[in-house]
Amino acid sequence: MKATRQQEKEFIALVEEYKQVIYKVCYVYASDADHLNDLYQEVVINLWKAYPRFRGECKSSTWVYRIGLNTCISFFRQSKRKPEVVPISVDLEAFAEDEDKTAQLRELYRMINRLSQLERALILLWLEERSYQEIADIMGISKNNVAVKLNRIREKLKTMSNS
Repeated sequence: MKATRQQEKEFIALVEEYKQVIYKVCYVYASDADHLNDLYQEVVINLWKAYPRFRGECKSSTWVYRIGLNTCISFFRQSKRKPEVVPISVDLEAFAEDEDKTAQLRELYRMINRLSQLERALILLWLEERSYQEIADIMGISKNNVAVKLNRIREKLKTMSNS
């Protein structure tokens, strides 16, 4: 099926609207700037492939998060089979204006990188100030399960920051 110009324009507008969301999802799973760019490209490709089937039954942001997280987790699983591990070295200045905030963000992302894939996805959505219901919809779990898991993750992060 060949996309119409209208579909292409709508898709480009969607990607432009949610590019920061896509970037943040990819950032959580990226090991460096090149990996971040690869993930971003994979997410956009998967969004494009799925776009004709998007029926608008959920919010666009929920759909973008779900495709983005699934793409990153799949990409992560594939790369995990490879023995190379590289720490995050992405430029955090895009998120923070001053050095203190940059240092805090580096530490936060360092700790987040130590979490499991599911925990990373949940904490990312929580940090994005998504409602528990939205997180549940994106992750395909119950709202109560989201609450329990987020409490455990926050406790785990507190423990990490104290050690």
